[in-house]
Amino acid sequence: MDLHSLLPSPSPGLVNLVVEIPAGSRNKYEYLESAGVMALDRVLHSSVRYPFDYGFIPNTLAEDGSPLDAMVIMEEPTFAGCLIVARPIGVLDMHDTGHYDGKILCVPVADPRQRGIESIRQIAPNQLEDVAEFFRVYKNLEGRVTSIGGWRDVDAVQPLLRDCMAAART
Repeated sequence: MDLHSLLPSPSPGLVNLVVEIPAGSRNKYEYLESAGVMALDRVLHSSVRYPFDYGFIPNTLAEDGSPLDAMVIMEEPTFAGCLIVARPIGVLDMHDTGHYDGKILCVPVADPRQRGIESIRQIAPNQLEDVAEFFRVYKNLEGRVTSIGGWRDVDAVQPLLRDCMAAART
């Protein structure tokens, strides 16, 4: 699976998201660029499970040295390696071991039931808190120092995406 030719943003307001971890999983998969495959990185040693399909936006580089993290709200989980064209609606601000580790929240373009969702304000606050709590718990159980800064709306996505796209080109 070679992702080098995949644009991070196929058109304005959309991103290409590659799923690493399906919703409901405790298995943490990561894309190994050197081999072009998904690999099992570790199994979460707690009862928490990923709340949404979780992955990354290819050909981006975040402050933590990895591609920009992204999640997509899905009715059913997909699979590791699945490409989803998605509309970003907000960002979870997070710091992990001293580095900014923002996570973009998206909805899939292919789901007509989510066509009208364009803002984080359209997502139930308790659902957003569940996502933040997942990251708090799983990172803390691994002994990592994290802080959750909260959610920002869709207008915070483009500057973060632009910066991560530029960092990947240098």
